[in-house]
Amino acid sequence: MKSLKAILKDRKMIMRLAKNDFKTKFAGSYFGVIWAFAQPIVIVSIYWIVFEKGFRSRPLPELPDFPYLLWLIAGMCPWFFLNDAMNTSTNCLIEYGYIVKKMKFNIDIIPLIKIISAAFVHCFFIALVLIVYIIYGKVPTVYAFQMLYYSFGVFCFSVALVYLTSAINVFFRDMAQIVGIVMQYAMWVIPIMISESQYPAFMQPILKINPMYYIVEGYRDSLIRQVGFWEHPLQTVYFWGVVVILFILGRAVFNKMKPHFADVM
Repeated sequence: MKSLKAILKDRKMIMRLAKNDFKTKFAGSYFGVIWAFAQPIVIVSIYWIVFEKGFRSRPLPELPDFPYLLWLIAGMCPWFFLNDAMNTSTNCLIEYGYIVKKMKFNIDIIPLIKIISAAFVHCFFIALVLIVYIIYGKVPTVYAFQMLYYSFGVFCFSVALVYLTSAINVFFRDMAQIVGIVMQYAMWVIPIMISESQYPAFMQPILKINPMYYIVEGYRDSLIRQVGFWEHPLQTVYFWGVVVILFILGRAVFNKMKPHFADVM
């Protein structure tokens, strides 16, 4: 509770540092922050060409003529956020080591700086997704506002995970590399590129165990199926239950290791 109050107290500093982190991430490059937006677009283009043009993927049996690109970007949007948050935030305490060594600085806010920085790109990508839908003639309905709820969900999920991984990474520097590898594999155990029905029958129930299943399908419910999150009560309770448990675990590990961060760096 004390940590939460301290974080809320430092909210202006968090936003200021997050904006600075976002700007300095691409400092020195000719195109600057454009690279933050260009990379997701290039990745989506590659998957679109491979799966729709190459494999002729049709992800929605109930909507066989629905554009694959629209289905793909709805699922990729929250995944890009989680992937960026995990890969950049796991090493945040090492990156901000000069701050960690300052006794009076609230180091609890450092993981949040990186995640909020990743959220700036996510906001752009949401806007891009909506524009692409409109270009295709699929004007988003009021259900599209649910993406704010699901964005908050993936933000909280990221925070819970990063408190755990960033703390461990201070003592076990290979954690950042492990997270990068795990994230590459994790993308394929979520129905992002192919639909749930295209997985082997034995895997389909397993997919729903992954909390990101709830988020990815939630974005598609908001943009494609027009289904409210309240229509999935069990999945909603399960997702937030997992987030709370992971957050408690992450905070416990972070607080346990925090007194020793400065000594190790």
